[in-house]
Amino acid sequence: MRAVQRRLRAAQGEFVPKPRRPIVDELILTVLSQATSDLNSERAFSTLQARFDSWDEVLSAPVAKVADAIRSGGIADVKAGRIKTILREIETREGSVDLDRLNRLSDEEVDDYLRSLPGVGPKTAACVLVFSMGRAAFPVDTHVVRIVRRLGWVERTLSAEKVQAELTPRIPPDIRYDLHLAFIRHGREVCVARRPRCSDCPIFDLCEAGPQLLATGEAR
Repeated sequence: MRAVQRRLRAAQGEFVPKPRRPIVDELILTVLSQATSDLNSERAFSTLQARFDSWDEVLSAPVAKVADAIRSGGIADVKAGRIKTILREIETREGSVDLDRLNRLSDEEVDDYLRSLPGVGPKTAACVLVFSMGRAAFPVDTHVVRIVRRLGWVERTLSAEKVQAELTPRIPPDIRYDLHLAFIRHGREVCVARRPRCSDCPIFDLCEAGPQLLATGEAR
């Protein structure tokens, strides 16, 4: 795993962490990122923050108004309702729309809390843990699942949720954040879903599926 991380980092350049946001901000951004690109979700998040001065205002606003603000992120009506439900639950539990208290909890406690919120799954919780809180989590999305299956790190039949549960303890904590970002970029640029660029892959000799994909013409 460290060899994969080192080679990907050598190919991609220096590790640059994402901008760190407050916990609620990262949580809502991750909800917006579902089923869309980073560009679209970031645009939707920026518009949401520009139109509302606080999360309290978002909570008080009609669903239609919130949906209009996040239209660029896709399935806006669904996401607007989900965002308002999450914010309402946080306010009920915490007395305000603020999750700074979670910084005093353990990784496991934070994960349990976040996943108990409506519509929040393991990937979203892991994104908040690593990107906002600097904890050693390992979010698993479609790119990560595709790459680790091809590498042979997990069984090909495992769901993303099971991949995350099985793989996270096996990855050294100090490289989880770095490896996650490296996998995302690798999955977008090289190890793509159709006709992966195996001939240009810096970890080809460490990959279980690569030789077969090339031999059958499924890869370039």
